[in-house]
Amino acid sequence: MQLRSLITLPGAIYELARLAVISRFRFKGAYWQWRFHTAFGRGTPARPELIRSLLAYGHWVGRMRRH
Repeated sequence: MQLRSLITLPGAIYELARLAVISRFRFKGAYWQWRFHTAFGRGTPARPELIRSLLAYGHWVGRMRRH
């Protein structure tokens, strides 16, 4: 893992937790299902790829909120 990834990890986790609270932890709800299908199509990724993708999404959300 790169140093930049380690530095941005807390922010990414915070943004994912924030989205979970906003969506009331309904991970099978419309928003999260749409996000999952947009990111991966109909396939299910391997767990390491899923975790990397979730953290990258959390990091992206944080960057978009700051700009």
